[in-house]
Amino acid sequence: MSKLFIVPTPIGNLEDITLRSLKILEEADLILAEDTRKTSNLLKHYNISTRLRAHHKFNEHSTVSHVVSRLKTGEKIALVTDAGTPSISDPGYLLIRTCLENNIDVECLPGPTAFVPALVNSGLPDDKFCFEGFLPVKKGRSKRLKELAGEKRTIVFYEAPHRLTYTLNQLIEYFGPSRKASVSRELTKIHEETIRGTLSELAEHFAFKTVKGEIVIVLGPQS
Repeated sequence: MSKLFIVPTPIGNLEDITLRSLKILEEADLILAEDTRKTSNLLKHYNISTRLRAHHKFNEHSTVSHVVSRLKTGEKIALVTDAGTPSISDPGYLLIRTCLENNIDVECLPGPTAFVPALVNSGLPDDKFCFEGFLPVKKGRSKRLKELAGEKRTIVFYEAPHRLTYTLNQLIEYFGPSRKASVSRELTKIHEETIRGTLSELAEHFAFKTVKGEIVIVLGPQS
């Protein structure tokens, strides 16, 4: 029976993958990968030889119909991204929507995603939160921050390392320097780090540092 499997992959440590995910990757007819080179490293680590095909934001519009056609013939296809759960700030939504529109079963496996450990480890209220992902890089950025200024829940952002200081200073502008927050980077990796404090303390801490790795900013609610 045809099915599209959404398979989360480790965000750093290769051991952070479920036995079921490995079974699906091994038994699938095809794996769609955001970056076939990165996924190849994961598959080699677990001696999986399933065929790979590139599926990313630059080609998904042109390839989605072909993937759906293959699924309709009865194939089982797994979708992965470079790290974490597909469709969460990564490619996947378009394919999932198209499969559902064509009555093709879609199953998302549980697994790694960066914002959950960052949120829990922040020490900030996590019973209610807002996942914002990446802010617009240019157009619409200020407008979105103004809209979020009234948000009463903890907010989770993703950010690129080269924009970290810029974003922290913008958050100070819209939320105030004393707002509690945390910055997590290199989650599950050797140099994993979470820095907690006020926005002004975090901006000062990272002001003159060369930051590497994917960034998760957790912004606490108003006191």
